[in-house]
Amino acid sequence: MSRVGEKPIIVPEGIKVQIEGNIFTAEGPKGKLVRKIPSEIKVEVKGKEILTKRPSNAKSHKSLHGLSRTLLANMIKGVSEGFSKTLEIIGVGYKANPRGDKLILSLGLSNPVEFSIPKGIEIKAEKGTQITISGPDKGLVGETASTIRALKPPEPYKGKGIKYKGEYIKRKVGKTAVTGSMGT
Repeated sequence: MSRVGEKPIIVPEGIKVQIEGNIFTAEGPKGKLVRKIPSEIKVEVKGKEILTKRPSNAKSHKSLHGLSRTLLANMIKGVSEGFSKTLEIIGVGYKANPRGDKLILSLGLSNPVEFSIPKGIEIKAEKGTQITISGPDKGLVGETASTIRALKPPEPYKGKGIKYKGEYIKRKVGKTAVTGSMGT
């Protein structure tokens, strides 16, 4: 039995959920999300709970059961509370500046990098060196953070680049000069 799939999802106050066929819609203060559920998984709304059921104990049904339940729970949490990720920019002169629907990044390159902010994502840059990415869709928030980090990943010698807040960068020792005479 899938232990994750059997748990009911509690719908908080102010969140509207709707199921039409295999299309699940959740709407709340942070936005509206729509997701297609696999046809094998049945979704039922009973009062303030959402239940997911699978047709058999086949391995593929078990995996879809837990996945579907988790995706629906993330949708409910996203439209009620939202998700966020924080990136830190490390390096002299490195900074971020959101302008309209673009994020302008100065990353030590010859020209600033312009990143188009996806629809449904909000980006704030505190102090120019800390970027907060937030939105209702957990997957889109994570993908946006990953794409921004990939523009200048942290290098292992001085740690310059873009990293997740709290991420540990394993450092390498740089070259050292050899002392003493070489010929004797």
